[in-house]
Amino acid sequence: MGALITNPTWIFLVMLLVILLAPILLRRLRVPHIIGLILAGVLLGEHGFNVLARDASFELFGGVGIYYIMFLAGLEMDMGSFRRYGRGGIGFGLLTFLIPFVAGLFVSLYGLHLGRATSVLVGCLLGSHTLVAFPIVGRYGLGKHRSVVFAIIATAIASFLALLTLAIVVQSRQGANGWAFWLKFIAGIIVYLVGVAWTFPKIGRWFLRRNEDAVTQFVFVLALVFISAWLAELAGLEGLLGAFIGGLVLNRIIPHGGPLMGRLEFVGNALFVPWFLIGVGMLIDIRAVAGGSELLFCAIFVATAVASKWVAAALMNTLSGGCRADRELLFGLTNAHAAGALAIVMIATAPEVGLMNAQILNATVLLILVSCIISSFATGNGARRLALETTELERNRGSYHGKCLTAYAYPRTVNSLTQLAILIRNPLIADNLMGLAISMDDDPDDAMRAQGQHNLEHAKALAAAADVNMSTMSRVSSNVASAIVHTMREIDAGEVILGLHEQTDGNLAGNLGVVAQSVLATTHREVLLARLRLTPGTLKQIIVAVPPKAEYEVGFYKWLEHLCRIGERTGMPMHFYTCGDTGFYIKNYLDELHPNVRKAMTTEKGFGAILLSLPQDVAEDHLFVVVTSRAGFISHTPALNTIPTLLARHFNHTNIILLYPDQFGDPGESLSVFAPNGQIVTQRHMVFEQWLGKFRNRI
Repeated sequence: MGALITNPTWIFLVMLLVILLAPILLRRLRVPHIIGLILAGVLLGEHGFNVLARDASFELFGGVGIYYIMFLAGLEMDMGSFRRYGRGGIGFGLLTFLIPFVAGLFVSLYGLHLGRATSVLVGCLLGSHTLVAFPIVGRYGLGKHRSVVFAIIATAIASFLALLTLAIVVQSRQGANGWAFWLKFIAGIIVYLVGVAWTFPKIGRWFLRRNEDAVTQFVFVLALVFISAWLAELAGLEGLLGAFIGGLVLNRIIPHGGPLMGRLEFVGNALFVPWFLIGVGMLIDIRAVAGGSELLFCAIFVATAVASKWVAAALMNTLSGGCRADRELLFGLTNAHAAGALAIVMIATAPEVGLMNAQILNATVLLILVSCIISSFATGNGARRLALETTELERNRGSYHGKCLTAYAYPRTVNSLTQLAILIRNPLIADNLMGLAISMDDDPDDAMRAQGQHNLEHAKALAAAADVNMSTMSRVSSNVASAIVHTMREIDAGEVILGLHEQTDGNLAGNLGVVAQSVLATTHREVLLARLRLTPGTLKQIIVAVPPKAEYEVGFYKWLEHLCRIGERTGMPMHFYTCGDTGFYIKNYLDELHPNVRKAMTTEKGFGAILLSLPQDVAEDHLFVVVTSRAGFISHTPALNTIPTLLARHFNHTNIILLYPDQFGDPGESLSVFAPNGQIVTQRHMVFEQWLGKFRNRI
């Protein structure tokens, strides 16, 4: 008997309704939506109510979906974590793969009486895992906790080993033998890995710099992913591993939280991945599992997987000296089987391979259901307990209050300024972005107002693509700077981003411009004057020039936090050029709160020496940040007044942020007093120096 629905329009409608409703219903039961989609496929398929036939659309969309799962897994890896916790993460990756692998191999051979090749694949299936419960960790702000990072690195290691072993077994199954073949196989893998790792980032940066169209960028990235998958198949590996490696090598050029990342996640999670999961569910025959022998087979299969993953997590926790909450996190994050298990069982059950049957397929799906449920509860319990034990109330309030205000003047700067605002925003503040467009009250035909509204709509669309809400405001005023400052006060903006003053040809003008000068004179909140020739995701390094005594400004840690967010979300290394003791405070702050940011420190005798040495070190694909100061404050020197001219003369080729930190009060009100050693300092300097002394003692 044929399926109930065969019309393509109705098939698509039913699929959309399932994708829409299944997560909503399962969310009320606190069950991962992946389970709901698979169960929906069971009910809709030929082994359920036979509503839909598993036609060619499921083959196409499902194939793209499983590649998409592996691609996103590589893309979302925090590459900075490898440097700090790489050794422990690799060790845990070996444990959480080898222990389940050996257990699965032993149970399959002697308990389930499967063949050798099939038993090896079962071991690979049990050794792999998917970070299904990672969003739970994110809600507790533990994404950079040691145990979480161990689990993330272990995911990459286990996935790579499982898919590599799968490729070797499949090659052997298809008649590959002889030392010449295996030598060629190994050489092909090395050439593939080196070639993709070297060429893809270069090609990606080149293309993304020259094409800012959202659709073009999205299609280009997907094309690279499938090229990586195709090249992996040519090298003898599985295309799934190629998609995963493609995500890893593109990780650096696609900023986390940026518009392009948001589009990639949205399309995959809204269409391809759910389609794949529903298609998997349609393959399951629940009645086949109901029998006594089948049920025993599935029970042994699931119990071996869960127990072996727990043993690996407990052993790693003991070796690393973790607590009970750490053990629960390690187990919860690495217990869930989803993408890797589905990939292995789908390939192994294909007719041309034929190493697994429907019995193992049903057991695998049951394993996915059980392991995802256990993973969710274990991760939730561990994250909750760990958050209560480690959270400091002062730090938990977020970095700094206030929205990030971005003022738009020209269409060509909307993209770069918006992406900068998305990168530095405080994620702990709701509605943290505000876009502002100002038109003059003497504009006769409202041309400026129309252009400003268009700029705001473009900015809001960019923010929405990154899954960030941006509020917008359009004002009419006779004074642009006054309108910006009044808006900052009305919305309690913590910082404002403006475009760095340029000439009509796009070169720097050599001065700040009337608007920026007026804003700096009338507000003492942080001001960022930016000129970005390239999008942040395509840059290679952040170079920061810091004046002496910058640590005495009240906004010191605020601007440092903003730069660290850029470094973390883009993966760019940061090189600080400092004077005196300033580098000490910067290094300690990064070591304590942002240990995953790659950093280098250079100390010069004076700020002039920094500026003279940097032109030869700053390239066109670098982000050059100059921290300066308003006149009258402790870190200000007369040399800072020449910065705009210096930038126009020597740094016109690169991407620049001229940063003015938060500073209290009116500069004219700063009263000078004599310190005990005879040094003239301000009263605010003394108060803040005491505060810094407490910070030094704490770290």
